[in-house]
Amino acid sequence: MSESSRIQEIEQDRSIEYSLFPDAEGRMPDPELATALGRTSSTHESYGTLVWRKFRRSKVAIIGGLVVVGLFVLAIFYQFFSPYDPVKLNMREGFIPPTQIHFIDSAGKFHFQPFVYKRKQTLNANMTSTWVDDTTVRYPVIFFVRGWEYELFGLIPTDLHLFGAAGDAKIFLLGTDRFGRDMFGRSCLAGRISLTMALFGTLISVFVGAIVGVFSGYYGGAVDNWTQRFVEFVQSFPQLPLWMALAAVIPITWDQFAVFVTMSFIFALLSWTLLAREVRGKVLALRETDFVLAAKEMGASDGRIMFQHLLPNTFSHIIVVLTLTIPTIILAESFLSFLGIGIQEPLVSWGTMMRDAQTIQTLGFNPWIAASVFFIVAAVLGFNFLGDGLRDAADPYAND
Repeated sequence: MSESSRIQEIEQDRSIEYSLFPDAEGRMPDPELATALGRTSSTHESYGTLVWRKFRRSKVAIIGGLVVVGLFVLAIFYQFFSPYDPVKLNMREGFIPPTQIHFIDSAGKFHFQPFVYKRKQTLNANMTSTWVDDTTVRYPVIFFVRGWEYELFGLIPTDLHLFGAAGDAKIFLLGTDRFGRDMFGRSCLAGRISLTMALFGTLISVFVGAIVGVFSGYYGGAVDNWTQRFVEFVQSFPQLPLWMALAAVIPITWDQFAVFVTMSFIFALLSWTLLAREVRGKVLALRETDFVLAAKEMGASDGRIMFQHLLPNTFSHIIVVLTLTIPTIILAESFLSFLGIGIQEPLVSWGTMMRDAQTIQTLGFNPWIAASVFFIVAAVLGFNFLGDGLRDAADPYAND
């Protein structure tokens, strides 16, 4: 190509670039050309933009994410969402059924403002007590009411709550337990322990599994061989019996924080092996690729190659295992606490709340006692749906 032809080509490219903007006389560019060039430039998007665009296509993943966020919000701000102190005993209000929110009164008249009826205790024909609505007086539901005092984040004293009832009526959305404690407030409070323990244990598991997996896959040879034998040795232990045995030997004299940390490490003890094998397999496939060989030729250290080049390429696998581990730990904690060998009073978790529903008689007459089951199911499904969406979005270039 001659020099004059090259100059003409460069000028033509510049004219196309400048044609995207109005000229000196204010004339707009060619619409078809601007559209074509704009479509071309839009393809050069960041990885985060591509991931978010693919993630938001999954409605199920969005719903799962909202459920998870909602559970964490309820757990963090449980005092604000609880109209009554969830740890205060009131034996006179034991086993009150969930309060019904009404818009139509006993006379059939519709009201725009929701209201409740005050509950009173009576004796039925079997000489057992039961709670019935006193429909003579309506008590409106009020939002942002003043109630029991608490400290937000342990720092800000306040008595503001999201909802409540006017007068001396009370709203128990999920009823009360045998000690008269609000089941909705206790479920929100229990989420602090269950979710935090699952998250803390999962982070420990992910950290250990990722480190072991990337070392094993990168170095290979004898290092990989001995590491995998150790992983198989750990996997040979049955999870549930080992968890039960370790949880049972925790001294009852330990304080709450020590029990919480110990239980988190117990759950993480056997949970890291799956991620270690996943990361190791991915690193084995990547360590001979061009970008890894180029990094070695440029003098990059093994640590830089492993943690800045190889490990980020395993994030999709880490996300999948992480979202599977969190529900597993939630279910394990609930099961152990239900049996009485996990979290103990005065700590409150979803598992300790299920312990009150151990007898068929209690559960038959007061089915709302098992309300924590719905929180457990919501958490497990929410994390699984969110994990599926993140797994697919982590590889935005794959075909749907």
